[in-house]
Amino acid sequence: MFKHILLAVDLGHPEASALSVPTAVEYAEKFGSTLHVMTVVPDFGMSIVGSFFSKDHEKKMLDEANKQLHAYVKKEIPEGIQVQHIVGHGTAYEEILRVSEEVNCDLIVLGSHRPNMQDYLLGPNAARVVRHANCSVLVIRK
Repeated sequence: MFKHILLAVDLGHPEASALSVPTAVEYAEKFGSTLHVMTVVPDFGMSIVGSFFSKDHEKKMLDEANKQLHAYVKKEIPEGIQVQHIVGHGTAYEEILRVSEEVNCDLIVLGSHRPNMQDYLLGPNAARVVRHANCSVLVIRK
């Protein structure tokens, strides 16, 4: 049923993925799916902020995130599941939606938390992914 499952994880808050990872693994095993595990490195936003960092700082951040993602997958995803590691760069929900289109995902799995007041005003990433995705989205509540 699901050939390509995108699992979005926040490496800075692994507890947020404590329930979404086992669920994605279960689906991938059941359907023989490829599991596309991704994390997103935020950008600096305003270019003036970026001017305070060295020119190669962004590349170093992406390389470090890639290394951490590989270690996370090795620890959390059982062998035998076909995995693609993806490090996005930018706004979390935009990158999740972009990658889901790029790899032609059938399902996006992501964790969510109980919203705070600012989430009602700004909109959490999970809600934006649900609203704009072109495939099914499974949100696992913490």
